[in-house]
Amino acid sequence: MNIMARPLRIEYEGALYHVTVRGNERKRIYFTKTDYGKFREYIESAQEKYGCLLHVYVFMTNHYHMIIEAPKPNISKVMHFINGAYTAYINKKRNRRNRDQANNDLIEHDMA
Repeated sequence: MNIMARPLRIEYEGALYHVTVRGNERKRIYFTKTDYGKFREYIESAQEKYGCLLHVYVFMTNHYHMIIEAPKPNISKVMHFINGAYTAYINKKRNRRNRDQANNDLIEHDMA
C-alpha cells in the first residue's frame, strides 16, 4: 500500500491564505447561532495570540472559507489553534468525536 504524505504548507512572513475547512463526510460543523459565535471567538483569540489578520470569512453549515494573513510564518499553528479549540468545544457539547478536513491555498500578493 502506498501512503502519500500531505504536501508541506508554504509559510513565510506576510503570507496570505485562502483557508477552507469542511466537516467529516460534509456534515454540519455549526448547529446553533451560538456555535458560529464561539468559532468567531476562537478566531479572535488566534488573532491576539499569533498576530494573524482576518480579511474576510464565510461560515456555511458544513464548512468555512477565510482569507487570512499571517505576518509570521505560522499559519499551521494558527489553524491548529482555531480548529482544535472549536472541535474540542463541539465534541464536548455534542458528546462526539470529529476530525475536520482542511485545505490551505497560498495566495500570492504584491508587498510593495
